[in-house]
Amino acid sequence: MSANQLAILGGTPVRSQDFQIRKTLGEAEKKAVMDVLDRGDISLFFGSPGPFFLGGPTVKEFENTWAQKYHFKHAISVNSWTTGLMTAIGACGIEPGDEVICTPYSMSATATSILFYGGIPVFVDIEPETFNIDPAKIEAAITPRTRAIMLVHLFGHPADMDAIMAIARKHNLKVIEDAAHAPGIKYKDKYVGAIGDIGGFSFNYHKHIHTGEGGLLVTNNDEIAQKSQLIRNHGENCIEAMGLKDISNVMGSNYRLTEIQAAVGLVQMKYLDDYISHRNRLAKYFGAKMKNFPGITPPVLKDGCEHAYYVYALKFDEKIVGVSRKQFFAAVAKELPQPKIWEQIPFVEAYIRPLYLNPIYQQQIAMGKKGFPFTMNPGVKYNYAKGICPTVERMFEKELFHCPLIREAVTEKDLDDVYNAFEKVYNNRHLIKDIG
Repeated sequence: MSANQLAILGGTPVRSQDFQIRKTLGEAEKKAVMDVLDRGDISLFFGSPGPFFLGGPTVKEFENTWAQKYHFKHAISVNSWTTGLMTAIGACGIEPGDEVICTPYSMSATATSILFYGGIPVFVDIEPETFNIDPAKIEAAITPRTRAIMLVHLFGHPADMDAIMAIARKHNLKVIEDAAHAPGIKYKDKYVGAIGDIGGFSFNYHKHIHTGEGGLLVTNNDEIAQKSQLIRNHGENCIEAMGLKDISNVMGSNYRLTEIQAAVGLVQMKYLDDYISHRNRLAKYFGAKMKNFPGITPPVLKDGCEHAYYVYALKFDEKIVGVSRKQFFAAVAKELPQPKIWEQIPFVEAYIRPLYLNPIYQQQIAMGKKGFPFTMNPGVKYNYAKGICPTVERMFEKELFHCPLIREAVTEKDLDDVYNAFEKVYNNRHLIKDIG
């Protein structure tokens, strides 16, 4: 049997050894957690006015350390980035019937956070190079009901903030940055997250650094910061004590981070610069090799931008390659070890399905059974039909794929095996035209 015979056709795979799993917790985190447990104060938040309304000492230290390191005026921790997005929407004053422009290519919470305040997501197509929301298409989506733009720095590459901020200023719109994929990343010498009015980061397990679950809002606006702190911690109890005149959207919940999570976060954030540097080194190495294949486009890095490479996303042109993306990556998968967890997968077809194709938008049923909030504006019909964002649909259906191995614990030698598997399939792709 020839060593060049494709594994999907019975040949020998390029690699059988598992890819190393990322180790995310160590002795430093254990010690930090034990220090909190020994102290006996797992959480020190009180949902009422007083010295603990903003949490305990570790939560405050985590917030202040992040704010100082990345030059934000305020950092407000939350128990997940989903609740962080909901808090940001509330703090920006979104009301029932207000429209918020957002990307359709993101985790569902980017858009559902808008629905929680009765806002209505208006989806705008993406750029084919960075996969971020396309500023050139935003103005056409603005109506008298538009109140904000929710952008995502997708995969770790910053959105075009200059263009987006210019549109926001022109139309008096708030700008919310979902920077879950891009912690510690700059756009033209400014850290993303609070170039707009408010934004923030995710600390769940799969992110660059994690506290198990958790998130952090950042803003340079005092009023928005105070509203965020109130929403995070039952702000309805603090209206009189804080002398609030505008009490809209102050009603809160329990979105509080614990002292244990904050302790882990303080340790983890020390690793972030090294993690991003490692991912950039791997991305540069792998990208140089992948340029050898016509029809395959490695990720771009635009001038003035840094990249966190939360996802290493490439494009596949089946007209040039000669086989479908599905056929190609079925063959690649057979050349490499069967993954035991997500992070060991060498290549993944596509990314998230465009959000407007989900049932809540197709049926326009979100809160209750009567169509709220989609029915809030009489005479206005919201269009979530297939075809409204052709670029994102093309990426999902045919073009985009990504490599989860651009991460910690992976080496250039590991990527050589991935490249060799890719090369083997590419050079023999004519043999898989009839598969699948």
